[in-house]
Amino acid sequence: MDAIERKILQVIDAHAEEIKAFGRDIFHHAELGYKEHRTAGKFAEAMRRLGMEPQEGLAVTGVKSSLPGVQGSKIRVAVMGELDALPISNASHTNPETGAAHCCGHNAQLTGVLGAAIALSDPEIKAALGGTPVFMAVPAEECVDLEFKEQLAAQGKIRYFGGKCEFIRIGAMDDIDLVVGHHSITGDFEAGLANSPSTGFVSKTVRYRGKASHAAGSPQKGVDALNAAALGMHALELQRESFRDKDTVRVHGFISKGGEAVNVIADDVVLQYLVRAGNIPAIKDANRKVDRAMKAGAVGTGAGVEISTTPGYLPTAPLYDTKLVEGAIDDLLAVTGGRRDLNDHDMTMGGGSTDYGDISYVLPLLQFHTGGMCGSGHNPNYDVADEDTAYLLTAKLFALITYRLLRDDAKEARKLKEGFQPLFSKEEYLAYMESMLEKTEIEMQELPLLD
Repeated sequence: MDAIERKILQVIDAHAEEIKAFGRDIFHHAELGYKEHRTAGKFAEAMRRLGMEPQEGLAVTGVKSSLPGVQGSKIRVAVMGELDALPISNASHTNPETGAAHCCGHNAQLTGVLGAAIALSDPEIKAALGGTPVFMAVPAEECVDLEFKEQLAAQGKIRYFGGKCEFIRIGAMDDIDLVVGHHSITGDFEAGLANSPSTGFVSKTVRYRGKASHAAGSPQKGVDALNAAALGMHALELQRESFRDKDTVRVHGFISKGGEAVNVIADDVVLQYLVRAGNIPAIKDANRKVDRAMKAGAVGTGAGVEISTTPGYLPTAPLYDTKLVEGAIDDLLAVTGGRRDLNDHDMTMGGGSTDYGDISYVLPLLQFHTGGMCGSGHNPNYDVADEDTAYLLTAKLFALITYRLLRDDAKEARKLKEGFQPLFSKEEYLAYMESMLEKTEIEMQELPLLD
């Protein structure tokens, strides 16, 4: 490590309690996507304390804050964290006001961005930068609470459900050249490279319309929307053998509204689904099969159905030049005595999805992961086990990777930018997203009533 890198570690250690206190505060005040007003406010306030003038309200709650006064290259590197949590009501750390819990590690991610901002704002360290770090707090990575997001879209406040998708759409990424991202995961290690492919998806809301009637006294006068949903879900199950193994298709959902009362035939039933796959053609194929299955439920029972499809996230495209990130991990762990994740070169397609996938299609994306967590992700037992690893190590890696990109007049950042071949231009990205915005409807078919 050079003298500036040693200074980065010293600055973060000197602010350790401040950084960890921020992490604890975010952890215990979890908020859902596009509702993270408190979290975003805390982050923006911290950026102002460091002498920055953050842009707020991007994609409803997002924050973007550039480090001022940097000399040299015009290269701009986004140091990116996420604001939102999950709707998990029974974790020990669930926020009672929101019903949300940080069972995904975004608390550590955002805290790491803050810690990196503290270090890179130090005058001596900033003077060594040949480009500008841009500290971003992005909303709504978790694709949950779909009906609320549909309301925001209907009001014109968003168009897509993912925060990074919206950042691309509204131009918040137009002046960014590279992105540094992070994930928290559990395991017996401190850090590792995060560069494996992952699935993309579309999200779907399926609303069956029936006709209410007394379920026992006059069932012949009703049209049961719940039966339609059951038939549609069964038809979907019969599609699964047609999915290719190599495409890593995952289709999963739940009934968000199942009826009003046990003795009333359901006239309004709502399903929410995510349709995932490891490539765009497979996403489209699986999406068509889900649509026809859900339509079959309506046709078979005489119910009506409205199927709303919204583009979710793109599959993550790995960056093949990972030497800079790996070097930063190895050098930091040599200092701290930590253990590297031995599986961090596993390029197996991951079944989960992230809107970092959308970033990876249009910009060079460097990702790492850190530990310090226990339990299972997206599970009530997920918790912070070691604050030094979860918060401070994450901050140090964010700062070291950004510094290594931007030192020597941003030589490494310029090399990565020049060698990157985007899979989509911004215009092509938006064209794809618009092509996946669909709404189809079948009207209810009532038969003549029996006497």
